[in-house]
Amino acid sequence: MRIDILTLFPDSFSYFDQSIIARAKNKGIIKINIIDIREFSKDPHKKCDDYCFGGGNGMLMTPQPLYDAIMSVKTNQSRVIYLSPKGKTFNQKKAVELAKLEHLIFVCGHYEGIDQRIIELCVDEEISLGDFVLTGGEIPAMAVVDAVSRNIQGVLGNEMSSQDESFSNSLLEYPQYTRPQEFMGLKVPEVLLSGNHQEIEKYRREQSQKITQQLRPDLIKNKNT
Repeated sequence: MRIDILTLFPDSFSYFDQSIIARAKNKGIIKINIIDIREFSKDPHKKCDDYCFGGGNGMLMTPQPLYDAIMSVKTNQSRVIYLSPKGKTFNQKKAVELAKLEHLIFVCGHYEGIDQRIIELCVDEEISLGDFVLTGGEIPAMAVVDAVSRNIQGVLGNEMSSQDESFSNSLLEYPQYTRPQEFMGLKVPEVLLSGNHQEIEKYRREQSQKITQQLRPDLIKNKNT
């Protein structure tokens, strides 16, 4: 998969040069390009923002640099995504859906957002992390790209590991333990030491259901509707 991220702050994405994502990049499983929107500005000072027509607080990203940046990488196979609090809330189902595509373009807004005409001309969908507002789209872009990448074949190495993670079956993940068997008076549940894989699977399933019911009953409700 190819991923292009359009941003005013390209240095924000050094995270992708570490750990699992970095290994996937080195193997050629995914390709992530960070594109500086300022490089496309025709303003002598590389300005990419201006005041809003009609007044109001704050500045708005101007259309020309964004349009040219998007069109420099967009193809017929591209999905252009704008990270916006107005978008649909991102979830695991959407991560799996996006992981099946060939090319994703993420537009990171800033200031008061981007000119509406860019949304109408170029954006295929808007995605939000939740009902809160951040100073820019860089953090949401990193979160979405990370979640999507984990669902691309070969990125995790062990393909089964993603199937037991939280939200994979509309359930939260069961508790997990490692050595030592006892820590600060708390012991690992005996069933996990039994070697009985059938009982272990049963225990984990029950724990997932219990935790989901306690912490996110909405997941169970949505699954049953």
